[in-house]
Amino acid sequence: MTEPRSATDPGTLERPRRTAVVGAGAIGAIVAEALYSSGHQVTLCVRRPLGALTVERDGLRRRFQAPTATRPSEVSAPVDWLFLATKAHDTPHTLHWIRRLAGPSTRVVALQNGVDHHERIAPMLAMGTLLPALVYIAAERLSREHVTHRWGRRLVVPAGPSGEDLADLLSGSHLEVVREPDFTTAAWRKLMTNLAANPLTALTLRRIGVLQQPELRELARGLLTEAVTVGRAEGARLVMADVDQTLDLYSAMHPHSGTSMLYDRLAGRAVEHDLITGALVRAAERHDLPVPLNRAVLALLRALGEEGTVGIQSLASVGG
Repeated sequence: MTEPRSATDPGTLERPRRTAVVGAGAIGAIVAEALYSSGHQVTLCVRRPLGALTVERDGLRRRFQAPTATRPSEVSAPVDWLFLATKAHDTPHTLHWIRRLAGPSTRVVALQNGVDHHERIAPMLAMGTLLPALVYIAAERLSREHVTHRWGRRLVVPAGPSGEDLADLLSGSHLEVVREPDFTTAAWRKLMTNLAANPLTALTLRRIGVLQQPELRELARGLLTEAVTVGRAEGARLVMADVDQTLDLYSAMHPHSGTSMLYDRLAGRAVEHDLITGALVRAAERHDLPVPLNRAVLALLRALGEEGTVGIQSLASVGG
């Protein structure tokens, strides 16, 4: 079992912080384990009670037991740090947690996809400070209490005091906090990493290696090229080289790697299309820009609906 670091160890804050993580999926578990290993108090806010969590990382299994709460009233309020680790489309369901746990000095970290964190979440905050975070971590939930880390350690946040404090908070963990002065551009680049890989793996029920097929690689290029045009109109400093860099990222990934949309579809959960492809299409509409490829993909994703998901017991049966 992972032991929390002492509050007097180098690289930790002066005292353990009271933290809460809403959502114990793959990313929520990874972040909770990082907070726990840094010596902080962690409460997992979940729908159903959890036992000990197992996080596989760097060839080792780390098992830790954090308190869980299924109702906001079970947590002493407010906390110092509140991490929202649900999918973006589930954010409205976190309102009762936010209202209970966010006080005047609480930092609310949104560990979610999208380019509109402030527009979606800030109106929900009666108190506290919002810190959007771009998550460059690939992890897979093998069971409700077992998560495996695939690759990536970075959380990218806007430069400023809150970002510095988050870096201090996680300084005793394996996670790296990057403070980005141009967060708008960073958010759009992160959107691009999801824009082709997530929908195309989910729609084909194939792992990331499918994007090396010539026809799908060209489709991915087209989706990303549309994103560069729209992102520029939104104020992001994107260039066409970002398309090639994103495609190179896909090529560098292990062909049997999955995506969050693929995992969600295989598990019978709704796929997170509205804050990825949907966000791109809405931004294009604001600037009257044509994005026919992304519109077509969005139509297909919406058509999946609840009946388009398939529960598959073993991801090993899915081709790559």
